[in-house]
Amino acid sequence: MPDLSEGAEVTRGAKLATRTAVLARRRRLTDAQRADAARLVQAGLVALVRRLRPRRMTAYLPVATEPGGPDLPVALHAALPVGAELLLPVLRADLDLDWAPWTGPDDLVASGRGMREPTWPPLGKSAVAAADLVVLPAVAVDRRGVRLGRGGGSYDRALARVPATTLTVVPLHEGELVDVLPREPHDRPVRAVITPAEGLRRLDGVAPG
Repeated sequence: MPDLSEGAEVTRGAKLATRTAVLARRRRLTDAQRADAARLVQAGLVALVRRLRPRRMTAYLPVATEPGGPDLPVALHAALPVGAELLLPVLRADLDLDWAPWTGPDDLVASGRGMREPTWPPLGKSAVAAADLVVLPAVAVDRRGVRLGRGGGSYDRALARVPATTLTVVPLHEGELVDVLPREPHDRPVRAVITPAEGLRRLDGVAPG
């Protein structure tokens, strides 16, 4: 049953205001600023992948102004050990996420919400639970690890399947790691962010899941 309390409505209103402000700021970035940020974020993620050498990791295909650039999966896949898997999300009709292997930019098909998804058969919603590294998008993250998404709840459901010991990382533009974000009970924290200026930053004060 949805929470119809006054406090919940205030929290959702604060989320909407923050989301709107951050997305507007992203749209004001120039093409050169976005390209430079993507290069730096990719470099940080590639260094992390080469250090951790995951056998399976998940990522996403950035769209529009999302950090990382449209060739992010190409860079991450190239950094993986031979035989390792890169999984990308497949949005289900109920807004939950399935996961399918990424094998190259030619093996993608257009889907809803401006996304592109792998053409390979999905492995199931629980495939994310076996990932050694989870890279996921957000609009903003706070220093406790609280993540603000687009509002559909897809990644909160996916994160609920990820073991607490798995490294979960969000690429951000500058200014999107903030002190405090509004949080609801279903919101799942992340463990680290990557920003263009600072690279990887672990969030030691991760809020309980």
